[in-house]
Amino acid sequence: MFEAETERIPNRTGLLITWLPKVTVGLVFVAVGTSKFRDPIWVRLFAQIGFGQWFRYLTGVMQICGAALVLIPRLSLAGIALLACTMAGAVVAWLTVLHAPFNALIPGVLLGALIAIGAGEYARSRG
Repeated sequence: MFEAETERIPNRTGLLITWLPKVTVGLVFVAVGTSKFRDPIWVRLFAQIGFGQWFRYLTGVMQICGAALVLIPRLSLAGIALLACTMAGAVVAWLTVLHAPFNALIPGVLLGALIAIGAGEYARSRG
């Protein structure tokens, strides 16, 4: 009798391990993505990159959309991949165009976290 009841109780640790990183990523990238539309520092930064302000808007939209996709179970890997692309681009921009290698650490760390979360999601989807 006790075994049947314990089987019905969801594994809360598993839920926490699955959802906490995805919710965190979603919140971080919604904040970063929306800041692309309202923070003047991004205007100057993207002007230095040289692609024009359309690229700032595209990056912001990609980050907001990626954050939303991460929270949809069937699309979370696509969202992580989209966000990882924006962070890989940021690392390359800081290293090559902006010549500020220490500033590449933040998107580099975020890229590493996205890869780790994506690997966990991939393993769970195969599992």
